[in-house]
Amino acid sequence: MAVRPRSTVIARAVASVTAAVIAAGCATEPTPAAPPVTDDVTQTTHDGTASDGTTSEPATSAASAAVLPDGFERVAATATTPDGSVCELCLWLADDGDRRARGLMFVTDLGPADGMAFVYDSPRTGNFWMKNTLLPLSIAFFDADGGYLDAFDMEPCVADPCDRYRTPNDFLVAIETTQGDLDALGIGPGTVLTLTDMPCR
Repeated sequence: MAVRPRSTVIARAVASVTAAVIAAGCATEPTPAAPPVTDDVTQTTHDGTASDGTTSEPATSAASAAVLPDGFERVAATATTPDGSVCELCLWLADDGDRRARGLMFVTDLGPADGMAFVYDSPRTGNFWMKNTLLPLSIAFFDADGGYLDAFDMEPCVADPCDRYRTPNDFLVAIETTQGDLDALGIGPGTVLTLTDMPCR
């Protein structure tokens, strides 16, 4: 099953998710983010300023004063492991330049989602960085067919300049989640990701 650009994925889902999507993904025990900067494809500022010059104000959870992603929709996805197990995922969707540039900046809690999906219109290669990103993150990369390419951990950064993390070649989708949670979501070597246009339930 393929992971396709949003223009295709959102126009028609590549798969139907029939089981209930749960925030813990495939984890049996629930466990309690940063846009890309590329040197050869797309440059993003990642400074918290939207394209119209305004500063984004992330949503805050009243109960815990946690800062949640704001201005993103949540979509259902599946991660199929090499043994055929299917993990139901719920992901914040960053599918345009502004959302990808904002990513998980200033966020302290993923809220009712497993992570954030950065979706591109065509395969690319470049760098991610963690400017103004407060959560330690793990990131995994998938190709145009949904195949797993690579994953690594990234550390928060408020300094300037921040470290840049080189991506694998020709990824189409990147999934960021709380550091250390990829295994619990069924994401690793051999995983096939299917992203849908269906909202999480």
